[in-house]
Amino acid sequence: MLDNMPRGTICIEDIEMGMTRHLRKQVTDLDIELFAQVSTDRNPVHLDDDYAQDTIFEGRIAHGMLTAGLISAVIGEQLPGHGTVYMGQTLKFLAPVRPGDMVYAEVKVVDIDHAKRRVTLECHCAVDGKKVLIGEAKVLAPSRKFD
Repeated sequence: MLDNMPRGTICIEDIEMGMTRHLRKQVTDLDIELFAQVSTDRNPVHLDDDYAQDTIFEGRIAHGMLTAGLISAVIGEQLPGHGTVYMGQTLKFLAPVRPGDMVYAEVKVVDIDHAKRRVTLECHCAVDGKKVLIGEAKVLAPSRKFD
């Protein structure tokens, strides 16, 4: 049963209100370049120093969805973890993330429907303690009953 669950997975039967998980990642130039390649979003505000200098950001910034992807990483790898199915996500971008920034991404359980295996997670990303992204995710959590 539980032995078949991937390491780090928290099944619906074990999820509790208020549980949190997080990760930290420094966003690099390579991360931004690779995200541009994969997403095909080549907006010069992400890739061109000269162009970005003349924008409201006064320099290059990471793609907002790259930052949001860190939330997905916490959900898919830690809480609930492997086997989780995303059902929805809201996002509000509060401030830019720049190359070299260390991003702290955290999710917190704020609602659980055990019967339907649904979990609502409050999500945020921060740089130097300042929130740069907030949102809410709704997921279908794995269960030991469906091994």
